[in-house]
Amino acid sequence: MKDNIILIGYMGSGKTSLGKKLSYKERIALLDTDRMIEQKQGMTVSEIFEKQGEGAFRIMETECLKEILGYTEKYVISVGGGLPIKEENRKLLKELGTVVYLRAKPDTIYARLKNDTSRPLLRGDDPRGKIEDMIGKRGPVYELAADCIIDVDEKGCEVIIGEILEALKLDLRVK
Repeated sequence: MKDNIILIGYMGSGKTSLGKKLSYKERIALLDTDRMIEQKQGMTVSEIFEKQGEGAFRIMETECLKEILGYTEKYVISVGGGLPIKEENRKLLKELGTVVYLRAKPDTIYARLKNDTSRPLLRGDDPRGKIEDMIGKRGPVYELAADCIIDVDEKGCEVIIGEILEALKLDLRVK
């Protein structure tokens, strides 16, 4: 197993923003799988969903993880919210390093994303209901994929980063 720090969780849980701060604090580069896919495809995640469909995007996520497996440096890796749903991806995440689930309640996610129109899975009626439904389905899968779980509700970035680093130092495992 490699020693990367992998951040998973529902959209809006803080994977990207915390990933940036954590990579800066630990002086290791950040890889964001969504950004990597966007660069490779020359379009946004939303455009990929619209033009090629969610299934094609999920295949791209798996290919991205396989590519990262070949990297030799240590990274903080932020992955898309749906990436851990595939069993193959969960196995690849474990090979890549320690998986940290940034767990957030539906109300927290809704408050953070209610004005964000760039999220293809939240378009349409009742985004709050969609969030609750998807967290209900994805939460157990995230827990299955995680080596440690950090609750992010009502906490600042520095507190959360401290909890992540403490968990990594203690090598806390949820299994």
